[in-house]
Amino acid sequence: MDLCHVPAAREKGWYLALMAPNVKGPNYAWLDPSRLYCHPQGLQDCVADLLQPFQGDPIDMVAGIDAMGFILGAAAAAVLRKGFLAIRKAGHLCVQTLAQPYTDYSGREKVMEVRTDAISPGLRILLVDQWVETGGTMRAAIQLVEQLGGVVAGVAAVCIEDSEGGRWIRERYKCAHCVPPGLQPRFDRHQ
Repeated sequence: MDLCHVPAAREKGWYLALMAPNVKGPNYAWLDPSRLYCHPQGLQDCVADLLQPFQGDPIDMVAGIDAMGFILGAAAAAVLRKGFLAIRKAGHLCVQTLAQPYTDYSGREKVMEVRTDAISPGLRILLVDQWVETGGTMRAAIQLVEQLGGVVAGVAAVCIEDSEGGRWIRERYKCAHCVPPGLQPRFDRHQ
């Protein structure tokens, strides 16, 4: 799909066709959404679809998860006219932080951290990431927010897979993602 082309009928998820499959092997995610972010209308429609379920909900801040969640999170924060908080992989913040270990989608042990002065008790945070595959990264972000007294107002991602971790998140938090129900099984099987 051309990066300037906008289809006449823009149904939810039309921009998913902009994503590219992994051509570099098993150390990478199976699909790369970054080309979607290059398409002006695709990015706008993706963010609108992510925010639609939260219309009218009290949200005080948007937090994006390192690194691709920064793109969608910052875009969502701009649309909502809210502040943006970066939840980082360990070692990138030069201020006091709270750390949370987790296992990512590839099975690697990592540590996520957030600055301790950005979340006050009761602050309602919308968590945004590019993808929720196994749920480990998002669960670490949830734990960081909640340990600091924040409230998870919702979870938004291009795709929340129907994995054990994805189901755990959906059962406990209001969620939004961009994959239409008819396509969800293909995304869950990485097709």
